[in-house]
Amino acid sequence: MSPAGPRVVTRRAHAKINVFLRVLGRRDDGFHDLESLVLPISLHDVVTAEVGGPGEMSLQVDEAPGSAERVPPELVDNLAGRALLALAERVGGGAEAPGASLTVDKRIPVAAGLGGGSADAAATLLAVNELWRCDLDRVVLAEIGAWLGSDVPALLADEPVFVAGRGERLTPVHASSVWWVVKPFGFGVSAADAYGWWDDDPITGPDTGVLIAALETGDVQLLGDALFNDLQPGVVSRHGEIAETIDAFLEAGAFGAIMCGSGPTVAALARHIGHADALAAAVPGSIVVSGPPAVTLPIPGS
Repeated sequence: MSPAGPRVVTRRAHAKINVFLRVLGRRDDGFHDLESLVLPISLHDVVTAEVGGPGEMSLQVDEAPGSAERVPPELVDNLAGRALLALAERVGGGAEAPGASLTVDKRIPVAAGLGGGSADAAATLLAVNELWRCDLDRVVLAEIGAWLGSDVPALLADEPVFVAGRGERLTPVHASSVWWVVKPFGFGVSAADAYGWWDDDPITGPDTGVLIAALETGDVQLLGDALFNDLQPGVVSRHGEIAETIDAFLEAGAFGAIMCGSGPTVAALARHIGHADALAAAVPGSIVVSGPPAVTLPIPGS
């Protein structure tokens, strides 16, 4: 580490949509082998890391409005906090680490299937790596991220990626930016529950070549027809409002609609931003996003 690094580093932590989620089966270690295309979207948290006293670590979380669940503010209970501690251990730990004060401005709903906690962990690794001038490359950060959670390596990539294994094997995918509308709910679904329900009725979706080609070319008609999520039937059977919301989007003219990740958020595909605005008006409480983000603006205050 170099002592000449910046005093404050701010990073966006982008939410994600799983354009498809194909579950292949439970592994001996209790995780599941899967295939998915993880698409970062414009909805994001903001993670700010500031140099602290030697060996001192702290975390402040500014809650997302309307979140179904509270974000744990303690370092060891929060994915961003655990990312900070893991990086400190990797580079020396204890009094040898320069210390950091971490602030997470939550905008992504919690336990929504949008990867908010994993995105915060990924942004923390990137921000503190820069703050402390660790000079760790993305491969090393991804190794740390995989230990923290299956979605963290994909969200470290900060671009569309095809993921395999339990999420640690990544292949970049070119994707034209398209418009989506996401509808969160006032309750959360744990990934452990969603995968457990899949185990009760393990059905694996189709080959994904057509879907990936549609995303690469921006063919929203073909993409909408091909969306699927193997976790969706098990979650929907227990939360009927998800199916009702999917139907509402389709009736309003969406090209397709799907549950995000382990749920419960629903994402609907639009032709363009005006179409997305109309879908959001038809389903109250929805948020218009682009994925990958169509425009990158400066972070306020950075």
